[in-house]
Amino acid sequence: MALYLIGDVQGCDSALQRLLDEISFSPSRDTLYLLGDLVNRGPDSAGVLRRLMGYGSAAQCVLGNHDLHLLALIHGIRPPHRKDTLSGVLTAPDRAAMVDWLTHQHMALFQTVQGQGVLMVHAGVLPGWTAPQTLALAAEVEAVLRSPDLKQFLQEMYGDEPAQWHNSLSGTARLRVIVNALTRLRFCDAQGRMEFVTKEGADAKPSGYMPWFEVPGRQSADVIVAFGHWSTLGWLNRTDVWSMDTGCVWGGCLSALRLEDGSAASGLQSSVQGALEGNLPGSVRTELIQVTCEQAQAPG
Repeated sequence: MALYLIGDVQGCDSALQRLLDEISFSPSRDTLYLLGDLVNRGPDSAGVLRRLMGYGSAAQCVLGNHDLHLLALIHGIRPPHRKDTLSGVLTAPDRAAMVDWLTHQHMALFQTVQGQGVLMVHAGVLPGWTAPQTLALAAEVEAVLRSPDLKQFLQEMYGDEPAQWHNSLSGTARLRVIVNALTRLRFCDAQGRMEFVTKEGADAKPSGYMPWFEVPGRQSADVIVAFGHWSTLGWLNRTDVWSMDTGCVWGGCLSALRLEDGSAASGLQSSVQGALEGNLPGSVRTELIQVTCEQAQAPG
């Protein structure tokens, strides 16, 4: 059995197929964890969704900003962006099944591998959030995605404020901060105030801000956080973070990180507390597998 973390696919189904061929993926044996932005900007978002739906529980996904954008389009909340490539989903005869599947995916996932906890999100984790808190907050959004309040939530989801988490937040403001952190975060300040303008690499940090994973005293530093979203950061392999968006849609690579160990806990009920009882993140045996991708979008 092997677990594979896969970065942003963004509708590049042919690249995903080549990557799965490269790793000899078997849904009866292996599990894929996709780190969000399954759709958009690439040529075949519908193909990606149908493929992952067909794998059943062998494909576990967190949702990214493009996936939520698709839900907003379908519900008439947002107009299409000029660079959107979602018409194949919007006009699909099985669109309802795709929407139902998307709303039953996750905003964060946790798995224990080789005795080490791995927290999976699309973009980032605010510095004051622990891994258990992140999962609990993600579950609040997941509950709304699966509820009759979905359309109202999507109408209120967009906006940059509040830019900082407070435990006292409630309602729309609370959900918006959770979504923005999990799906849009790159830079924040030492107090966790988020900055959403800068999209360049870590060296382009605005004055007073830093990459979210470099904030001193970050409360999720006792697990490995795996994330995508940040193609200008690219592959980053640290003991405490793995950055997996290697720019497939921009003509870069699609990446899978193999976590090979038979002691990986099964299912999604892995014990967060159990992973936190050991030391800080250490060396986890991994193998990075990449396939080159045809450029589907030009920056700008």
